[in-house]
Amino acid sequence: MGDEQNGGKSKSKKSSDLKAPKIFLSGSIRGGRQLLSVYRFMYDTLEEAGAEVVSWHVVNPELESLEAKMTEEAIYSRDMNLLSESEALVAELTVPSTGVGYEICCALTRKIPVFCLYEPGANISAMVLGNPAQSMKVKSYASREELRKSLLEFLKNLKGEVCEFLD
Repeated sequence: MGDEQNGGKSKSKKSSDLKAPKIFLSGSIRGGRQLLSVYRFMYDTLEEAGAEVVSWHVVNPELESLEAKMTEEAIYSRDMNLLSESEALVAELTVPSTGVGYEICCALTRKIPVFCLYEPGANISAMVLGNPAQSMKVKSYASREELRKSLLEFLKNLKGEVCEFLD
């Protein structure tokens, strides 16, 4: 029998009952694809940790040829629709990209948490580093292991916020 006191519904869910958080992974496309292997590593780390990375196209090595067949409006629409269904945005900033900056701004405007990562020595915009938004965190990483740990910590904190919200 269901829980009669709560109309047959539980008041809160266990973390194991939660759906995988949807993550929008953002990385340079037209600005340069030299970090494609890093984007793939980030994608795999997030997926293996239980997240659903909705922006799979960022790690597709054939993306440039696929997008060459799309209109600018179709690319914009795809990315904004994926962002709107996401619970967080994770951005790799090492390779400067107008699109990544735009996606960060859109996420912040929509109250979507943002986690920005970059390699030491990268020339990161003051508009990101100086942004006081509480919903944005920016961090450098010197190795894949540091990157992995940072991503897992962010996911853990994100899942914690989802759990607290549901309680």
